[in-house]
Formats: sequence, structure tokens, C-alpha cells
Amino acid sequence: MSSLLKPLEIKSLTLKNRLVMPPMATAKSEVNGRISRNILDYYNEKSMGGYISLIIIEHSFINQQGKASDHQLSIADDSTIEGLKSLAELIHKNGSKAVMQINHAGSAASTKITGEVVVGPSAIENLRKNDTIPHELTKKEIEGIINDFKKAAYRVKEAGFDGVEIHSAHGYLLNQFFSPLSNKRTDEYGGNVNNRIRIHLEVIKAVREVVGENFPVLLRLGASDYTEGGSTIEDSKIAAKEFEKAGVDILDISGGFCGYNVPGTSEQGYFSSLTEEIKKVVSMPVILTGGITEAKAAEKLLADGKADLIGVGRAIYKDSKWAERSIKELSI
Repeated sequence: MSSLLKPLEIKSLTLKNRLVMPPMATAKSEVNGRISRNILDYYNEKSMGGYISLIIIEHSFINQQGKASDHQLSIADDSTIEGLKSLAELIHKNGSKAVMQINHAGSAASTKITGEVVVGPSAIENLRKNDTIPHELTKKEIEGIINDFKKAAYRVKEAGFDGVEIHSAHGYLLNQFFSPLSNKRTDEYGGNVNNRIRIHLEVIKAVREVVGENFPVLLRLGASDYTEGGSTIEDSKIAAKEFEKAGVDILDISGGFCGYNVPGTSEQGYFSSLTEEIKKVVSMPVILTGGITEAKAAEKLLADGKADLIGVGRAIYKDSKWAERSIKELSI
């Protein structure tokens, strides 16, 4: 059997194949972050036929202070649950599973959008934004953010999704704590990698408390900043082991402050050197994304043991029939 067509079971989540649509911001929600007709139509089109086994819904803000952009989805209060239920039901009806990604933008936020003070682990401008010096979070404020992640995860489960993904990539708050480029703290949340992932472990614990043992928890990790003085694959291997121990079920690998791309390469699956290394130290499934546009390339990456699941983003974003064609091609 084709590697891409093999099913996979993780706790209560049964995936019919190894194809994942990773989270991609659409800016299609209502101004207040509520579900819109546009967003329902978009995910209906992408999930039609159930060819993609798992769809990870774009990042949703856990509180107003953590909102990254206009028309970003909200998971910030209980009034969002009803609309999100309709999204989960639609994707299930089409035959795919759905996980929701929850996020706080940290220093990547803007007062213009949130109406609130911009915060971060340290008073350092966001490397991808460079326009505001954030307020350095106090320990009490960190506790509040952890609690907001917890409440957001509860809402994800209440809305009927199949799992929740914690976002720690692409220069957002948890990634800012992980990266030595943005985390210059001298307390227990800064310094060595074990301190820099303390907030992650506290978020994972809080999320697990509220969703229970059998509800899948994913974490998207920006596994390398590809920048001198930034996070490295060695940091990520230490982090991955701790995340698995703390109760993460699937690790979704991407870039850190470098964003979605690896400088200087355009090969399909360009984060595969990271996933290959991480797979050496954990037994949980690992998702690989990064410029994968052909089913044969996805198949080879899986067959070579570079990952357990393949995320195809831009190809599916551009062409809603990509998954159908690819699955049928491999089924022949």
C-alpha cells in the first residue's frame, strides 16, 4: 500500500490517510473573529470528498491582546463556540477530521488592531515586524495567558473538533519564548532551552487538564530560526522530548522566525532535515510541511522515514482538487 494512503490512529483520532492541510490564515472571518459564510464556503470547498484526512484550521486568537490581524478567527470567548460548531460539522460531513489551532501573537500583534498594549517575553521588537517595543510580560500576566490557552482549548472541544493545536512557530508568542533572539529573560522563563519551553509545558498541562486524556493535543513548533543566535535543531530535539512527556500527541514542524521558508532552498519538503532529526528522539507522529506540490514527493518523504504525516499548504490553497487527484493517482 502507498505510504500516503496508510491510515493512522492517535487516541480518539482516526486518520484515513497521511495527508494534512496545514493551518493557513484566510482573513475571511467577520471583523470580530466570528465564523462567516465566506469561511464556511472556503473550508467546504477544501474538505469536499474527504480526500484530506486532517484539516488544521487557521490560527485563532485566544484573547484580544493576542489577535494578529484583521479578520482573524477568534476562540477568545464562549460566544464563538456556536459558529465554530457549524465549521466542525461541515468538515466532518465532507469526510475529513478537523483540528483547531490556537494562538497568541505576542509582539507580532499591533495596538492598531487589538486596542491593547503589545506584549512579549522581553522588551525586544518582533524580528518580523520591527515597529513596536513590547511590554515584557510579568509572571502574573504569563499565568493569565496560560489560562486563556486553557479556556480556548475547552472551546475547541466544545465546538466538536477532533483535536487542538498549540501554535509555537512563525514568530508568535510561544515561538518568541522559545527563540533566544526574542527571549532575553533572566528568570525561570529565559536562558537555557528548558527554561524557554517552561511556558509551553505549562500551556500543555493546562490544556490537557481541560480536554482530558483522550483528546488529541498537537503542537506546531518553529524548529529552527536559521539565524545566528537563534533556535536550533538541537534545542528542538530537547523540546520535542519534553513536549511528548508532557502529553503532546502530534508534533507539527515548521520554521521559527524564518517563517514558512528555509533560506536558500526550494526542494519539496524543505523542513525534512528537521523532522528527520526530531523523529530520532520521539515516538509520536511528526507532520512535515514545506513546498510539497507533488504526491510522489510526499510519498517518498514518508517512505524514507522523514515524517509520519505530510502537510500540503499552498498547492491545496491554489487548487482545491489537488488532494482528490493525488489520492486517486496513488490508488491506481
